[in-house]
Amino acid sequence: MPRWLPRAMVLALALFACFQLGSWAFHQLIGLLVNILVAFFLALAIEPAVGRMAARGMRRGLATFLVSLGVVIFAVGFVVLLGSMLAGQIVDMVENFPKYLDSLINWINQTFHTELSRVEVQDNILRSDWLQKYVQNSASGVLDVSATVLGGLFKLLTIFLFSFYFAADGPRLRRALCSVLPPARQTEVLRAWEIAVDKTGGYLYSRGLMALISGVAHFILLEILGVPYAPALAVWVGLVSQFIPTIGTYLAGALPMLIAFTVNPWYALWVLVFVVVYQQFENYVLQPKLTSKTVDIHPAVAFGSVIAGTALLGAVGALIAIPAIATLQAFLGAYVKRYDVTDDPRVHGHRRYGEAVVTRLQKALHHKKHQEQQQQQGQGEGGQTPSGEDDK
Repeated sequence: MPRWLPRAMVLALALFACFQLGSWAFHQLIGLLVNILVAFFLALAIEPAVGRMAARGMRRGLATFLVSLGVVIFAVGFVVLLGSMLAGQIVDMVENFPKYLDSLINWINQTFHTELSRVEVQDNILRSDWLQKYVQNSASGVLDVSATVLGGLFKLLTIFLFSFYFAADGPRLRRALCSVLPPARQTEVLRAWEIAVDKTGGYLYSRGLMALISGVAHFILLEILGVPYAPALAVWVGLVSQFIPTIGTYLAGALPMLIAFTVNPWYALWVLVFVVVYQQFENYVLQPKLTSKTVDIHPAVAFGSVIAGTALLGAVGALIAIPAIATLQAFLGAYVKRYDVTDDPRVHGHRRYGEAVVTRLQKALHHKKHQEQQQQQGQGEGGQTPSGEDDK
């Protein structure tokens, strides 16, 4: 046995053990790493506001606290508005359930000539096995729901704490990172950090402004139509339509349409028309003006990045996908050498159909002319006869 073989075997086993240990640690810490990633992007989003407040003489920690408090108040207000809307709708549905059941039973009796009664239907439903099993499972799942809620609150607290430290100690963090890099690398890291801050903050601020405009527009429509819970629905439409690209407007408009349908079916049609018209106005007028200098991403790339982010990290990936792609696009764009585009009609999507037709016509005419010349030459050669034969 060679001397190096035992050492190689020990080294291979050690590397395999380190790989297994690292894989186990990564899977155990994946939740914490995702929270830190979300906190980092949140810190990048509030960095411009914190930087402006710190430049005016305010302490950076206090500025970070005020901006974070504003974000928390806005998030809590949105949840309270949406929760009140859902709770009110559930209460209305429970109160009006006998009326809905009576109308459904009357329609069934008239259509199928049956003799059903609401009391019998209610008794059958209440005495059914599936309802009892559902109630038992719901009672046993209360602890699971409570644990899930507490876990979600702990994750939110972790994200806000990390984002607060990232934003408040941003300069110190950059200095610590640059202290272990050579000067050339330090410049690249600082430039990448600045691009990430600009793109992430610009994306969130531009989307927030468009969400505000969209919410106000839909609130005016819902108030005119008399749809209940107009403020909560307007906030819902504004946020969902802006932070879910391409199809967010239609997904957000489904809930107002459903509630408007309970008031008057024609109101749902008006809401649908308004959603479609506003989507066109936003795509061709509002969005180019607000996002031309912040995040300029093709809609197909944005939609694909959201799908990829959702597949990788779920809802978290969907939220951070677009600013991450915008940062990567801006950073790589500085290193890609670009050239002047040739002045060819095909570059602009115009093919040379006219030139092709003229060329084919010229070739056809030239070929026809060549055939006529050959025929004339053949007739001329055939018309010449020897003089001896004419004398004969």
